[in-house]
Amino acid sequence: MGLSYLALGDSYTIGEAVAVEGRWPHQLAAALRAQGIDLADPQTVATTGWTTDELDAGIDEVAPKGPFDFVSLLIGVNNQYRGRPLDEYQLQFQALLQRAIGFAGGRADRVLVLSFPDWGATPFGIQSGRHLTRIGIETDEFNAAAKVISAQQGVAFVDITDISRDNGTDPAMIAEDGLHPSAVMYALWSARALPVTADLLSRTD
Repeated sequence: MGLSYLALGDSYTIGEAVAVEGRWPHQLAAALRAQGIDLADPQTVATTGWTTDELDAGIDEVAPKGPFDFVSLLIGVNNQYRGRPLDEYQLQFQALLQRAIGFAGGRADRVLVLSFPDWGATPFGIQSGRHLTRIGIETDEFNAAAKVISAQQGVAFVDITDISRDNGTDPAMIAEDGLHPSAVMYALWSARALPVTADLLSRTD
């Protein structure tokens, strides 16, 4: 019986437009197993388009049975996309992070937060008619807030936003919808999260 894993999020967690094994949480679990850390593929609570409050309601509906050995959280892009306020995101993200810690049996050191990517750097974003500079600024503001809250709660934070910006127009890195990452980009995300996660799962105290 491997270590259990709960992945919470939105389209980036379910890997919209990619096969299940291409999702970053599944790639991360596979990479850890290759290193001898027996992390199971995740139970996933995520839906394309979810905001923080919708994820919270989704968790209520699914009612995952913890505790889990590891929990990941990636949420916020749809708050930004819909023009929801930053202060609302901060409050709701903090509440979600507390829930994530609870699912990890109260162990903040078994929770990982990923930043969300800059969708304005994708072909979809470029063609959207939206203000790309504003998208970038707000993406940084939301992610900075999540990073601060994570640090306050003793939770590891991995920033993958630069990967999305550096590779947003590379056809190999973007799914056919022109918006979501391909499995190739998700591999870069999981590679960045890998050493941090391996360290978290090696802690026994």
